[in-house]
Amino acid sequence: MTEIIRISKFLRFIFFADATISVVTGLLLTIGGKTLESYLGLPSQLLFYSGLSLFPFAAFLIYIATRKSISKTSVWIVITINALWTINSFLILLLGWVEPTTFGYAFVIFQALGVALLADLEFIGLRKSEIIGFQDAHESI
Repeated sequence: MTEIIRISKFLRFIFFADATISVVTGLLLTIGGKTLESYLGLPSQLLFYSGLSLFPFAAFLIYIATRKSISKTSVWIVITINALWTINSFLILLLGWVEPTTFGYAFVIFQALGVALLADLEFIGLRKSEIIGFQDAHESI
């Protein structure tokens, strides 16, 4: 059984904001990856595939943001994905997998902190959402 929530206006707004940022960033990274590589010192393939991964995430965000009610698990999936993105962003710098420029470090750190903020706001939105019932986990999102 999973809890079903009525999405608060706040959470809906954050989902749409996250989706918009994901699409814009995805376009920037997929279309401009080759150009950004020289400024950021990050491999264009890393930028391209990172950007590409944002499109299905944005689609999921839009889907759940347009529902009247969703499972609490759906929100936790979004929060977890954002948390993992943040952790991986810092790991890529700390483990030396790339050699970014100063702008590259700033870009990775800034976007990681932004994603962490979105995860935090989504958690706050989850807490503001009303629980309206329970459902078997296999029935729907």
